[in-house]
Amino acid sequence: MSDTLAFYGVNGEPIEENTETAKCPACGAEMVYSPQTKGLVCPYCGGQKEIAFTKTSSEIAFETILSQTNSEWGSEVHVFRCNNCGAKEVLERTDISKICPFCGTTNVTAVNELSGLRPNAVVPFDIDAKTATNNVICWAKRKIFASGAFKKSVKPEKIKGVYSPAFTFDTNTITSYVGRLGKYYTRTIRSGGKTRTVRELRYYNISGTYDALFDDVLIQAGGKLSQKDIEKLSPFATNESLEYSSVYLHGFSATGAQKSGEECWGEAKNFIFGRVRSLILAKYDYDVVDYLNTNTQCNDVTYKYLLLPLYVGHCSFKTKLYNFFVNGKNGKVTGKVPLSPIKIAIAVILGLAVVGGIIVGINLLL
Repeated sequence: MSDTLAFYGVNGEPIEENTETAKCPACGAEMVYSPQTKGLVCPYCGGQKEIAFTKTSSEIAFETILSQTNSEWGSEVHVFRCNNCGAKEVLERTDISKICPFCGTTNVTAVNELSGLRPNAVVPFDIDAKTATNNVICWAKRKIFASGAFKKSVKPEKIKGVYSPAFTFDTNTITSYVGRLGKYYTRTIRSGGKTRTVRELRYYNISGTYDALFDDVLIQAGGKLSQKDIEKLSPFATNESLEYSSVYLHGFSATGAQKSGEECWGEAKNFIFGRVRSLILAKYDYDVVDYLNTNTQCNDVTYKYLLLPLYVGHCSFKTKLYNFFVNGKNGKVTGKVPLSPIKIAIAVILGLAVVGGIIVGINLLL
């Protein structure tokens, strides 16, 4: 369904654009995307509507990142900024942001800003907010060093479904390499009528070429999650991502990208180069790397600019907020919890005691 809505452009002039809306056929309210039904549901009367957006996403030639030929997302969405934490949230033209999903404040205002590159893929939510809430509670109670009082009273607040922008990259790599590795060995020496065993290091040279295929190297492009957070929450089943449609934003929002496709490709290459190095070394039996020089060429590079499903919220404890993130696809959780100084101190003491015991044991054997 398509309605004509009025909104204001960069210069303040009114613009008319067609934007996708989903009116409930029974009561006329805006419907929202449901992770359970994989369709649209009316939050007021319970009416349901199937959606046909099941086409899988496609890879795009890397060259289009430079031209940004699909950067027309601003005609479908608008941007809100939190004046408290600075987070920028992207919503459908028909939605208005009332609460920041990252800090929970209502100090949110619309900004006259374009939302940048239009996504070509999306990983829809598979779990609902209730399931995400239960996962957060279980996760917090399993944190060994978390405060006991916090574990007993943990209560996720203001949980909201937010899509986070990311890039995935595919490439075929060819690497030429040359290096020198070392392997320890032992030999027996006889001197003065006595024998003893010594350990020595023998070096050998390596060289060759190594081919490797990389599929969907995932690099986060938002500003509120780190790459480590994304890795903790992975996998996101990006190979099963669907062709982007704003219908998946019904009832949800997205955060704006803070990094360009070129920047994300730079991070992806760093990962690829490091991974290739590890794969090459895995071919050999060694103990020491004297040096390993590699020259990796990336061919047939393609990308997807996609939205990842996350639930964002916080838990309050002693006037402080502790943010958490939940993978909307598999339910994994990461975030921060208040730590117990007593538990940490006990762990340190036990660790020192174990180390001390090992040292004493070694001295007794000598």
